[in-house]
Amino acid sequence: MKVLVIGSGGREHAIVHKLRKDDRGLELYAAPGNAGIQLLATCVPIQVDDLEGLLKFALEEGIDLTIVGPELPLVLGIVDIFEAKGLRIFGPNKMAAQFEGSKDFTKAFLMKHKIPTAKSETHTKLDEALRALDRFDLPVVIKADGLAAGKGVVIAQSKKEASDAVTDMMANQVFGDAGSKVVIEEFLSGIEASILCFVDGHSIVPMQPAQDYKKALDGDEGLNTGGMGTYSPSKVIDEAMMSKIQRDILDPFILGIKQDNINFKGILFVGIMINGDAINVLEYNVRMGDPETEVTLIRLENSLLDIIEAVETETLKDIKLTWSSSHAVCVIMASGGYPEAYEKGKKISGLKEASDTFIFHCGTKMLSGDIVTNGGRVLGITSIGRTLEEAREKAYDGVAEISFEKACFRGDIALF
Repeated sequence: MKVLVIGSGGREHAIVHKLRKDDRGLELYAAPGNAGIQLLATCVPIQVDDLEGLLKFALEEGIDLTIVGPELPLVLGIVDIFEAKGLRIFGPNKMAAQFEGSKDFTKAFLMKHKIPTAKSETHTKLDEALRALDRFDLPVVIKADGLAAGKGVVIAQSKKEASDAVTDMMANQVFGDAGSKVVIEEFLSGIEASILCFVDGHSIVPMQPAQDYKKALDGDEGLNTGGMGTYSPSKVIDEAMMSKIQRDILDPFILGIKQDNINFKGILFVGIMINGDAINVLEYNVRMGDPETEVTLIRLENSLLDIIEAVETETLKDIKLTWSSSHAVCVIMASGGYPEAYEKGKKISGLKEASDTFIFHCGTKMLSGDIVTNGGRVLGITSIGRTLEEAREKAYDGVAEISFEKACFRGDIALF
């Protein structure tokens, strides 16, 4: 069986690793892949937004199944294009991908179907957006409506910071077209958690929850990033809370997509904020999170291919997910300056010395025989242990073995 995984990050490396572990006889391909993925799969130099190139490769190579890692090709409609040619592909179609492609689309869905979320307003005109800020207490959340690589969110602590964020997005287009429409949202305090779910259009099956750390610096300080680390299972979400999440958030999602005639098949990522008994949806994504995937798939005992087939055949309700009793911790090593300007091409040392850990490559490439940095987030150092403390210690032991110029990472992953 030939399987193509689209993407080049730690999420895709974790997917390829899981597929290889489940079935060593698979012919695995990745587009474009990275220096870590190429040890497990054949990498082809096709970018994730080159839908025609990806389709041509899948047809010519006789790919049996394509798994889409990142959000961009999903939002661009790759699923519709592949399915029109009779190709199997795992991920939501273009209409369903709006849950990530448009924050306004998601907020409207949440409010329509009475799924708990922060109050918000959406604006397309700069002057109206600036006036709307007076209707929100500080801090206030400013979101670019479209895709912004996980960086299109500003939590403004002052009126000036809020108005600057709105102006930067709408007038200065710091996030391109993604900021032509902005969502202004009430700030919610509490503890964030991530729920990854398989969805077949009729059933939604959550994976074990993970805790993600979005801020760049220790103590949840600094700028928002795509994620600086994570651990699983969550020590915040117990069985009672998971039942509440199922009842108040997941089940209404299924009812909502049926009422709205949205054919959603694939992964739903639900970002939530927990404050006591209150649980609110912060965001939906339509693919596995990164770095949540690294600590989730490594603990999943089911075959990923079996689950994908159940999603395709709408028999997900017959699948019972089983999980390792171990704990997993992932610490992201990033390029200096991330999530703002950073340099690429820095040689990475110590990868072979980091034993008793899994090194998922997030932004790397081969250059003249060396593995070098090729992104803001570079490596996801992931370890498992019988306890959370053991997994955390192993992960940071791995981090200590690896070096590249201006490497940075948080030192408090899985501490709180």
